[in-house]
Amino acid sequence: MQDGSLRAYPLSGKDVSVGALKDYWYLNVHDNDNGQIRGICCSHDDGCLITCGGDGNIFTFDLCSEEEIPKELKVIIPPPRRGLEKEKATEDIKDPDAYTIEEYKQKKEHERKMKEAEEKKNKKREELSALRQDFVFLLQKNQELPKHMQLHREEFEMDRRIFEELDRQTLQRIQLVQKQLAWEHEKQLIGLQKLQTQFRDSLEFTLTVHAIQSSHQISTYSLLTVSEKYAQDKKHDDSKRAALKEKWTAIKEVEQAEEETPRKTSPVHRGSVAFETEAERLKTPEVRKPTTRYIESRRQKIRRLVEKYDALKARIMKRRAEWHELYKSKPRDNYGNSKDAEEIKEARENIGCYRLKSATNYTLTENDRISTEKKMMQLAILEDLIHKTKVDMNEEIVSLRDLKVSTIDEIKSLVKEVKSIQASLDVSERLPIPLIPQLHPDEVPEKIVEYNSDVLLRFKEEQEAKAKLKEPLEGCPSSRAFRHVFLQTPPVEEGAPMAQAGDASAVVTEEQEAFEMEKAEPTEMELEILKREKIKNLYLQETLIKKINTLVINFDAELRLLRHKKLKMDMQMKSADLRCITCCEELLILKKLKGREDLLEEQICALINEQEDIHSKLKSCLAQIEDRKCEIVMLEEREKALYASFEASLGENNEFADFLTDILKKEVECVEKEVGRGPGEENENKEEDDEKPDEENCGSENIVFDGSICPEGCSEDLFLNTIQLRQQRIGIEKALEEEKKVAADLKKEYNALAKKAKEIETSLDTTNRELEAFQWEKLHRLNELDVVVPLRLHQVQCLIDGKMPCDFSQTLVFTNQSLQYLQKRIVDLRNEKIMQREIHKKAKEQNKQLLQDKKEMEMEIQGLEERCNNLMMEKFGRLVDFEAVQVHSVNIPMEQMKVRIMEKEYEHFVELKEWEERIVVLQHQLTELTRENTSKLHQLNRFCHEKHQLETELESLTTGQGREFEGTRSADIKETARLESRLTHMTGQVALLREEIS
Repeated sequence: MQDGSLRAYPLSGKDVSVGALKDYWYLNVHDNDNGQIRGICCSHDDGCLITCGGDGNIFTFDLCSEEEIPKELKVIIPPPRRGLEKEKATEDIKDPDAYTIEEYKQKKEHERKMKEAEEKKNKKREELSALRQDFVFLLQKNQELPKHMQLHREEFEMDRRIFEELDRQTLQRIQLVQKQLAWEHEKQLIGLQKLQTQFRDSLEFTLTVHAIQSSHQISTYSLLTVSEKYAQDKKHDDSKRAALKEKWTAIKEVEQAEEETPRKTSPVHRGSVAFETEAERLKTPEVRKPTTRYIESRRQKIRRLVEKYDALKARIMKRRAEWHELYKSKPRDNYGNSKDAEEIKEARENIGCYRLKSATNYTLTENDRISTEKKMMQLAILEDLIHKTKVDMNEEIVSLRDLKVSTIDEIKSLVKEVKSIQASLDVSERLPIPLIPQLHPDEVPEKIVEYNSDVLLRFKEEQEAKAKLKEPLEGCPSSRAFRHVFLQTPPVEEGAPMAQAGDASAVVTEEQEAFEMEKAEPTEMELEILKREKIKNLYLQETLIKKINTLVINFDAELRLLRHKKLKMDMQMKSADLRCITCCEELLILKKLKGREDLLEEQICALINEQEDIHSKLKSCLAQIEDRKCEIVMLEEREKALYASFEASLGENNEFADFLTDILKKEVECVEKEVGRGPGEENENKEEDDEKPDEENCGSENIVFDGSICPEGCSEDLFLNTIQLRQQRIGIEKALEEEKKVAADLKKEYNALAKKAKEIETSLDTTNRELEAFQWEKLHRLNELDVVVPLRLHQVQCLIDGKMPCDFSQTLVFTNQSLQYLQKRIVDLRNEKIMQREIHKKAKEQNKQLLQDKKEMEMEIQGLEERCNNLMMEKFGRLVDFEAVQVHSVNIPMEQMKVRIMEKEYEHFVELKEWEERIVVLQHQLTELTRENTSKLHQLNRFCHEKHQLETELESLTTGQGREFEGTRSADIKETARLESRLTHMTGQVALLREEIS
């Protein structure tokens, strides 16, 4: 029942033994996974069985005996099954690729449709085969007919376009197949390229080029691939450098663009622009009238005034700007050139130390410190340079091999020409032909991996032949005989061609002898021509052989030059390899010391971060202290204001001034004494004081100082105001005390932080000194390494008694270039020192002269100012600002308004004149139109009269008058039609005239 199934066992009688429980019915009604049967019971009459499963379903079964089963039921109840326990349970299909029921049905349906389609295709194929047979039968019958009765093959074609359409469809199918296979073709091509890149391109072939006439040879370097890590680091560094360079160039371009962009500042007043536009608008091709000329003269006058004003203003502004720049550029008394200070600071930081590296007082700048990353980068750059140099040399060697190939091809063509020339010469006149040089196998090593279809087929045949040879053929006599015959046949086959060749040569010689006997003797002219041809051929033979020898000699010379260059490069590469070894050893030492260095740097970074945090906290603490001080000052000011308001409320000569002042001040002591009392007691005392104001009207001193009774003669408002001020004073004093307490706490915190900052700074300095000591130790460890320096004997300068020393430990290896630079630098520094002394001397003299000139200029300026003021007082009676007078000499806006008024008046006059002329023209047009309408009305009247007359004539003709014309009915009909058409035409003209009149 765990899987939701139910078993029913048929029992006969009361036999409930194990043997009776073999047969049963198996019912699976609930869910197999979640349908565990939770409950099972029978109904009250034992007629039904009810099951309840974990899947939420309830099933009911009818319980009936064999006798109660109705006979008319067609369903056959299966017999109970036996031995189900021994049978294996049906396993569920766990294959993910297995078909579901729906997919199985779809597959069956698809197979059925495919079968039907195949049947239709077979029927069509049978029909086509029958048609082909009929067509073949027709062709046979056509062949049996006489030739004059046979039909041509083209006559059997019913329509040529059918074949064209078939060809087009075939081409489309081919293109479609190519498109379908394009992806697969590209995939296979990429796969082939990957295989070639992985296996063939990664091979490094050692190419050796041999000389032609000597034993010299030159080989390429065997290159190793550069480490990917170094390549990535270098690529990253190059990308960063390129990005910085691009950024720098972009900034430079922006600055240049800003400098090149002119600042468009027009000194002309904006009114002048308006005048120019108005002047252009008023310009006409006609001669200008006096009014226009007058307006233009006024405008020119105002424009000149505006230009004069603008020029004056610009000059004043320029002079002010010059004075401003002059005063701005004036140095202070304690002036120091910031550029010089920065250069001195940078020089001190980066000048380096020129002591020996092994000295104890040798110091390293931050840029000169050696780290693992710098050393790895240095090693990567060195390896890259070595690899690049070797690649360049290999390319030159490959180009030399290509030169040899082209030389061999050229020699082959020249040898061919020489042979063709020697064919016409005698044997005694023929010079020996130089041998054609051949390429050695090690000169073309890449051909080892090259292949084509022929190579692959040959390889396949070789493999098949090897497989056949391995077969056991020794036991069979027929195979031995066949092999014997097969081995004996080649000599016979080889002899036959030789015999044939001998027979052929004998026949050729006999024919030549017969031809020579038949040939006649040559004439003198022919002999001369033959002689010239012989001389020419001899010259050509000698020239071509010399050219061949020259090519060989030139190639050998090129090889020797390149070999000498490679030998020099080998020395450089060996030095570079030694330098690489030294760098690797230094890198190993740096990696060993990296842990301690990283630890010190982490400590320094942590201390710097902590120092920054402390500084930020100190700043915030200082800000809070300043805020507290401001609050304290505000509270003190409020207290002062409170006392001032109290003094103002007392007024002058108040007899209760001392009493109220004691209340305001002495209450502080009472409140301080009552600090220990709780808030509940204070509230109770206040309530009692409020409830019993009349009982405590005695004049005792305790009651007076309690501040709850107003004395007689004293203003009650003043007394209440004093009590209120007392409460405010108490609150202010409490707040002031709290603020002072907070300020004291902040001061303590600030002092603690300052102390901690000093400790951090001390530890930071200590750590920096440790790092510097560690850097010196690291440098000392690096200096202990032995470095191989290849030297020649003439480069050794430290001779002892003219002999080379045995111990070179105290010597110094220095490059000639650096030595020359230092010697030159000594001379330059001496010259620079002399020059700086002269500059300093000139600067002192110039400073002295400038101070004297300054005093003289100040005295002159003072005298000129006094003279100017005296002249102004004599002329104007007061000091006048001439700049303001010059600026406001003319009222330019008023003049502009006058000119505009005159322009508007002139424009209105011109406009009125134009309107009057237009009115006259319109009056003339109206008169002409009236005359034309009158004439058209007269014409309309005339047409109406004609119409009336025609209508009367038509009526007279239709009333029966003129019976003599009854016989000529057709003529009347024609005349009537003519008159009607004319009437229609006249009606149309009348309508047109009416439209024109309206």
